[in-house]
Amino acid sequence: MSRYNRHIILSDVGPEGQNKISNAKVLVVGAGGLGCPVLQYLAAAGVGTLGVIDFDIVEESNLQRQILFGTSSLGSNKALAAKERLTDLNPTIQINAYQEALTPQNALSLYNDYDVIVDGTDNFETRYLINDAAIITNKPIVYGAIFKFEGQVSVFNYKNGASYRCLFPSPPKKGSVANCTEVGVLGVLPGIIGTMQANEVLKIILGFNGVLSGKLFCYNSKTTETYSLKINKSNSEFEKVLNNKENFENIDYDFNCKAIINEISIKDVSKIKNVHYLDVRELHETPKISLDNCTQIPLKELGTKIHEIPTDKTIIAFCQSGIRSNTAAEILQKHNITNCFSLKEGAQAIIEQLKTEL
Repeated sequence: MSRYNRHIILSDVGPEGQNKISNAKVLVVGAGGLGCPVLQYLAAAGVGTLGVIDFDIVEESNLQRQILFGTSSLGSNKALAAKERLTDLNPTIQINAYQEALTPQNALSLYNDYDVIVDGTDNFETRYLINDAAIITNKPIVYGAIFKFEGQVSVFNYKNGASYRCLFPSPPKKGSVANCTEVGVLGVLPGIIGTMQANEVLKIILGFNGVLSGKLFCYNSKTTETYSLKINKSNSEFEKVLNNKENFENIDYDFNCKAIINEISIKDVSKIKNVHYLDVRELHETPKISLDNCTQIPLKELGTKIHEIPTDKTIIAFCQSGIRSNTAAEILQKHNITNCFSLKEGAQAIIEQLKTEL
């Protein structure tokens, strides 16, 4: 009663409304500029189950706008760092952190555990993936986007309403739209848009009228101008997705912006000269590998220790199974270390290779 008093005394919320919030389950895709304020306000509001999925790590450039993180978070996985901060904010709710990317293989099973999906991503591939999975599972999406000084908010797939593909049937051509990494973004803008997204989530949970379904709300932070665009539903776009739902897990959504991760087998590593291994496992993990041409940096610390990676060699990142090493290779590419591979078979393959050489 004390924590949620300001909600409970609202005549349009009251104890019943707060119970709806406490029973709600919301998945936030991306714990970046948009995801951070969404998560912060939904946790404070008492949303009973919050899920956050993000494979990325916290970097210093994030701190200008990603308000859940501090200097102590640098190098940590964003989903885990967000969970730690949110647990301190509200220990009475369930917070699920997924240290992975949203993919066609995991999206449907994740969606089935939640009532509302929040799109806090920054690339078109994931937005189309989020949209299509929502159509298949019939989940509403609260969408937000930012660019320089401008932001957008909408709600898709809500009560048979328009979808993201109704607004943007096809993705833009590669290189035609710059991202925030290239052009920048005003630090407060994702806070404004993310808070509006959180507001739409609460409106959906509480059953309020006026949800931004079929509308795209646009905001300019330089001029404080706002306007809304009508979004007409396209039944054909829904049919395209639903007709292909049996093949959903095999659809390749990496059509433009994501880094292409080159995977390599241990037998092919021997064909490369001037190799340097990068062990991204935790220090306590076994088997231990002792090589002169190997650096061990746990994945969560990689972003802050990039300077330790030799740039004149071919980097072979490895972990136990090849999953974390894929993420490591993507992080390296973001830091312009492009001559890198992810080892498919993991650490045990290196051990077996060393035995063969002996």
